[in-house]
Amino acid sequence: MGGDDEDERDEDDHDDERGIEREYSRRRKMSRGRFVALCIVQGNFALQMARPDSIPGRYRLLAVALMALLGVWALLAVRRGRTTVGADGVSTRGAFRVRRWAWHDIYDLRVETDPRRRSTDVKSLTYLYENDGRRAHLPHLDDWQLPDVWAEVADLHTAAARHRGMTWERRPATEVRIRERAAHRKARERAAVGAMLVLFTAIGYLVWTVTVDDGHRLLAFFLLPGAPLTAYALLVTFFRLRSSRTPAHA
Repeated sequence: MGGDDEDERDEDDHDDERGIEREYSRRRKMSRGRFVALCIVQGNFALQMARPDSIPGRYRLLAVALMALLGVWALLAVRRGRTTVGADGVSTRGAFRVRRWAWHDIYDLRVETDPRRRSTDVKSLTYLYENDGRRAHLPHLDDWQLPDVWAEVADLHTAAARHRGMTWERRPATEVRIRERAAHRKARERAAVGAMLVLFTAIGYLVWTVTVDDGHRLLAFFLLPGAPLTAYALLVTFFRLRSSRTPAHA
């Protein structure tokens, strides 16, 4: 009995030493390869905008404004993005948005590796799952910013147990909702890819009409917002119906 009490005290001392109050923000900069790729993309954009025969001035100004807004958003997301863990729960902060979850509303914290990220800096991300199966990404709690993100999340499970008031057990109903939401999320991702292809086609058609200056320019302007949105709605419906006919695996 005495040995068990000493072991429990040792675990409590370890929890107190690590603490539940933690903040995860950017510790490492992007890799050299990713930085070079970003420079190439920005350089190509600047080259295209500098060409006098590329696109008319008003469209060039719109493209520059959109790129500038995207750059500001990315900078704020990097500078302000963070995940905070405390006795009350978990909170995340992005470029403009702050979200908070109490421990009793959190179903699980999971590290997930995406095979599509093999060529990127970050391959394993941490997600917070709510009791209804919704998930949220936890910024900077990943394998790029942390040497062992799996051990860190496991330690968070242990440290948060006393504040959560319940064990981290799996609940079948919640697992089913997680799989359903994952299927819907994949449907949205596939539909977004299809909508982007339609958008690029509409942009190409718009550029062609501006170049030849024919009577279809007004039609191109209507296609630019309408065609991608219509394609997205149709593809989401199609992929959701397709996933609903696929048997779920435990």
